[in-house]
Amino acid sequence: MMFPLVADLAADKIPVAVTCRVLGFSKQAFYQWCANPVSQRDWDDAHLINAAIDIHHDDPEFGYRFITDELAGVGITASRNRVNRLCTQQRLFSRHARNPGLHRRPGHPSTTTSSPGDAPPQHRTGCG
Repeated sequence: MMFPLVADLAADKIPVAVTCRVLGFSKQAFYQWCANPVSQRDWDDAHLINAAIDIHHDDPEFGYRFITDELAGVGITASRNRVNRLCTQQRLFSRHARNPGLHRRPGHPSTTTSSPGDAPPQHRTGCG
C-alpha cells in the first residue's frame, strides 16, 4: 500500500498533491485512507481468521469446510470460498488433507526396485 509512504513524505514537507500525482492516485483516496486506515473488510477478515485459528487449534483435523460449519455454529456467517481463501493464506489445513506421498523426493538409485530388464531397448543408429 502506498498511502503510508505518502504520509511519511508529507511529514518531510513534500506536498501530498505532488506525491499522489507521481504515484498515480488521487488526494481524495489518500485522505479517505487517513480517516479510516483499516477497512471494514480487513477488520472482519481478522476476526474471522482469529475464530478459525481457535477452531482449528481445538481440532486440527478440521479443514476449511468443517471450520465454516463451526463458524456458523458460533454465529459467524461466511461463505466457504471466503473461509477457504483465509485458511489458505494462514496455512490452516486439515491434518489429513495432504497425501504425504505426493511431496516425497525419489530415493537413492541403489534403493529403487527397477531391474536392468525394465529399461527400454537401445538400438544402434550408426550416428556416433
